[in-house]
Amino acid sequence: MVRTNGAILGIGTISHYISAASLNQHVKKSGRTTGLTHSWISGLNATVRVTFTNECHGGTYYKTFSGQIVVNNQSMAFLKAGDSGSLLVQDISTNPRAIGLLIASNSTVAFANPIGQVLSFLGATMVGN
Repeated sequence: MVRTNGAILGIGTISHYISAASLNQHVKKSGRTTGLTHSWISGLNATVRVTFTNECHGGTYYKTFSGQIVVNNQSMAFLKAGDSGSLLVQDISTNPRAIGLLIASNSTVAFANPIGQVLSFLGATMVGN
């Protein structure tokens, strides 16, 4: 269940404002697999090719994303399989602003779509304080 006030497990209520990513910015997320984890932004404007598996019919396909946020993920300590879709937010204690939507990772980095682009594509706005 999702709380309508924007509260996220381990993070609390988020701001209804969003924030652009900046290099070395401290971030956190709450994910299904790894729970609450902290890291920092290690790159901006990356292009990444993500492999997807079609579980119903087998086989794989690829999607290339550009303009992505890169987050340090050494030893997969920040993001693992099952955490995709987690909201990347500022690593502050009260009403953090959303920065991105996490989509993929490997053993050294994780990738997030900038939240402004996600909201625009979906015609959505943030909830929160």
